[in-house]
Amino acid sequence: MKQQDYSLMYVTDERITDNTAFLNVLESSLKGGVSIVQLREKKLNTKAFYIRALAVKNLCLKYKTPLIINDRIDIALAIDADGVHIGQKDMPVGLARKLLGKNKIIGWSVSNIKQALEANHLDVNYIGISPIFITNTKTKDLDLPLGIEGLKEIKKICSIPIICIGGINNKNTASIIKHGSDGVAIVSAISQADNPEQATAQLKEIICQTGTKK
Repeated sequence: MKQQDYSLMYVTDERITDNTAFLNVLESSLKGGVSIVQLREKKLNTKAFYIRALAVKNLCLKYKTPLIINDRIDIALAIDADGVHIGQKDMPVGLARKLLGKNKIIGWSVSNIKQALEANHLDVNYIGISPIFITNTKTKDLDLPLGIEGLKEIKKICSIPIICIGGINNKNTASIIKHGSDGVAIVSAISQADNPEQATAQLKEIICQTGTKK
């Protein structure tokens, strides 16, 4: 597999219930320069998820941007997505890799040092540190935010690319990249922006400028 750019991931926002608006925001993020898209749907039934995933894939193909599916390996296989992002309570990584094959992307959620150490021995392409800051887009029973100090500690012991998610915006992105993350995963700072394309482009510029100063 060629080296993937994980610098700016747009995680789709299921709070946008209108399908046209949902796809418009996605296309704006693609125009703005996201490097990878994660389709995240917790409430759609399988058929609706599959239909939406096909539409999302078509847009991602148009902009030559990889698409990964959150949790649902069946959907990823059904539409031949570029990979999946799975959590601690989802399918074991080894089985996911067996089903998907060696050339697909697998991301794995990590929320503490112990999990980050375990990731070194798993066949995953990146870990998602979650949450890095307080966020309103996930349930309230998650672990406490790891913060920059948590990121720095995980960076010391983990040899796998790191993407941070949770409460990230244009004010804290530079600090995250500066302290070792290979990328950021964004929901609200893009989906809820007045101009999602412009917001995406601004985040991309911050990442590029900060990355050159490492």
